[in-house]
Amino acid sequence: MGKPTGFMEYQRHSQRERDPKERINDWKDYTKPMSEQEIKLEGARCMDCGVPTCHTGTEINGQTTGCPVYHLIPEWNDLVYQGKWKEALEREHERNNFPEFTGTACPAPCEGACVLGINEDPVAIRTVERAIIERGFDEGWVVPEPPEKRTGKKVAVVGSGPAGLAAAAQLNKAGHLVTVYEKNDRVGGLLTYGIPEMKLPYYMVERRVKILEAEGITFVTNAEIGGNVPVEQLREEFDSIILCGGAQVHRNIDVEGRDLKGIHYAMDFLHSNTKSLLDSNHEDGNYISAEGKDVIVIGGGDTGTDCLATSLRHNCKSLTQFDIYDKKGSIRDALGNPWPQYPIIHRIEYGQKEAASKYGDDPRAYAVQTTKFVGDEDGHVKEVHTVNVKLRIENGKKIRETIPGSEKVWKADLVLLAIGFSGPEQSLIQKLGVETTDRSTVKAEYGDYRTNVEGIFSAGDMRRGQSLIVWAINEGREAARECDRYLMGSTVLP
Repeated sequence: MGKPTGFMEYQRHSQRERDPKERINDWKDYTKPMSEQEIKLEGARCMDCGVPTCHTGTEINGQTTGCPVYHLIPEWNDLVYQGKWKEALEREHERNNFPEFTGTACPAPCEGACVLGINEDPVAIRTVERAIIERGFDEGWVVPEPPEKRTGKKVAVVGSGPAGLAAAAQLNKAGHLVTVYEKNDRVGGLLTYGIPEMKLPYYMVERRVKILEAEGITFVTNAEIGGNVPVEQLREEFDSIILCGGAQVHRNIDVEGRDLKGIHYAMDFLHSNTKSLLDSNHEDGNYISAEGKDVIVIGGGDTGTDCLATSLRHNCKSLTQFDIYDKKGSIRDALGNPWPQYPIIHRIEYGQKEAASKYGDDPRAYAVQTTKFVGDEDGHVKEVHTVNVKLRIENGKKIRETIPGSEKVWKADLVLLAIGFSGPEQSLIQKLGVETTDRSTVKAEYGDYRTNVEGIFSAGDMRRGQSLIVWAINEGREAARECDRYLMGSTVLP
């Protein structure tokens, strides 16, 4: 624990942010560092709660509670408070290969399960987590640690997102020769092309990949398995394969006018933006631009928020975000959403703050359902028609009823669909003969990760469906453990 009375003496200090009016003019990290003293005092707020729930990840009513990688949170909070930063870093890395990713882009279900959060502001766990790993890089403590000996076994990891990177890192520690295949031109999967630069700067991914390369992992980019890299090549060259390709089949919206020009999937918008930014600082023009446009973002989640922030940096004309749900309350429902569940409350994220700084108000419209798109004479979207809805539960099922008289027409030049993913792409799965579930995800039991095909494992979103970075790291680590057991008959991995 931190200071025994710290939670009574100190107020929460969470990650600071740059001025929204300033940061929408660049692509730099929208946050700014906190002082060492502020971080130490936040660590001091970690109370002696007896049975901490922050570090034990599970799911309750479909929501993640606590940390799925079982981070030793109370331990590193105490070490930070004591000024033992290097020891805190060792505790971080004991359960999480990439605390810089979770400390930056995880929604922090650990904080939702913090005991202090029952009646006070929870400890700003994610803020402390990121401060520890950044201190580690600044001090030169994060260095390559290649294995002392090699087993001679070769493993192919398909996909270089958080699950693939975690699996590769762990298998390499066990002494296996690991090759990671990535279909895009840069390593990182959605860490690179799904999360915008100002939220997760690419240098964070790049510096970690360089360490993994120095430890002996081989990365092959522009490599689509089943495309320019034959499936047979993997089966012949490797002793085992781990599928970590993510869940990238977009959810669509089935309404009139969907085929109009100017309507794009959010991930296509974000991917093209980041690639053009990293390739040429946008000089090549190879991206979907929101400049001067009336933008409608359909979807109220994190990806929708990332679309807001990106559109603002393009200098859009106007910006609206549709949320199918009603506006939530400022405090959790004690009966329907009790502690330690992740608090389902109204949040104002970085993108909404930025939009409000430019346009004067939160850009979200709640309980809105799109009914059709209308185009101009050139076949380009010009309007989005909507109706308000109310939700009721019948026999455990959600039913949305339209509210008569609530119809509305919104001007739009660019519409971004940020309503999630339905599952993984099927081509590679079919070519490998791997069985799938009724949700089209790879069929492999959690904790075991073996598919029906000998020597092939699967982890992350490709197995569990669209989820969190921290779950992907959890599954990548555990799949590596089971793969090691398969290859060696026993395992040295946690």
